[in-house]
Amino acid sequence: MNFLEARISQDGIVKEGNVLKVDSFLNHQIDISLVREMAYEWQKRFNGKKITKVLTIEASGIGLAAIVASIYNVPLLFAKKSKTLNLDGDLYQASVESFTHKTTSNIVVSKKFLNEDDYVLIIDDFLANGCALQGLISLCDQAKAHVQGIGIAIEKGFQDGGKIIRDLGYQLESLAIIDSMDAKTGTIKFRN
Repeated sequence: MNFLEARISQDGIVKEGNVLKVDSFLNHQIDISLVREMAYEWQKRFNGKKITKVLTIEASGIGLAAIVASIYNVPLLFAKKSKTLNLDGDLYQASVESFTHKTTSNIVVSKKFLNEDDYVLIIDDFLANGCALQGLISLCDQAKAHVQGIGIAIEKGFQDGGKIIRDLGYQLESLAIIDSMDAKTGTIKFRN
């Protein structure tokens, strides 16, 4: 069992509907030491890859991605889930369905912050069906930016997202892959 799997086993809470709560250490309150260890692990796994930008989606991926960006000493860019008044100019846009929130968002990034000179590491907290990642990849494709890899904290291996992204040919590095969860017993089984 790796360090993240151990923490999930200790503090994660399985809810009905294949929902895993890790809000005490990852996506509401953030354990900075744990996330820093995760960032260094991704740096090892993507060793030798040119990274000029880290990309994530708001909101819960931002804290995680910020620490990764600081390890690489590159900017962090996050896709916004709605166009705001202070977001002006030309935008790249993609439609994304959220597994957790059961909503569809039109994510956007400014064209001035993503272009063909960028070598992007995508970071996010969860991977379920792969919709958020496909949206982020679409933004990179529109910008002609180069996706160098994708780092995921927790992948729900019993859902199709990981297979979809890997079948597209991307290097996907999930630090914990869950094969099954049982809300009644609180049991979590990790992939070996």
